[in-house]
Amino acid sequence: MTVTVSYTCPHCGALTRVERRADLADKSVTTAPQAGWEYATPDDDLDRLESADGIAFRCGEDGPTTTLEGESVEGCGRPFYLNFVRFEHGVELEPDPPTYGGPRFDFRP
Repeated sequence: MTVTVSYTCPHCGALTRVERRADLADKSVTTAPQAGWEYATPDDDLDRLESADGIAFRCGEDGPTTTLEGESVEGCGRPFYLNFVRFEHGVELEPDPPTYGGPRFDFRP
C-alpha cells in the first residue's frame, strides 16, 4: 500500500510530496546528506525507495511545491534529505555518526 506524504523544505518552508510505502519510518529531514547513506530520488520506483536510506529532494524541482495553505510556489531549488530509520543487527542507527559503535571524533557527548 502506498501513501502520499508531504515534507517541508528546511530552507524555505515549501511543501513537497512523494508517494511511498506506508510502512517506511522517517527519522529526520536534514539540509545535508548523512555520510555513508544512500539516497533515492522521488522519481525512483518503490523498490528503490524501500532499499535506500532516505530520499534526496531538490526543492521545487522534484514535483509541485506548495505553501502550507496549498498555494503553488516555486521552491528555492536547494537540496534537502529525508532520512529513514536504519537498523543494523537490530539496533537503530543514528544518522550522525553513520557507523554504530565506532570511535567518535566530533567531541559531542
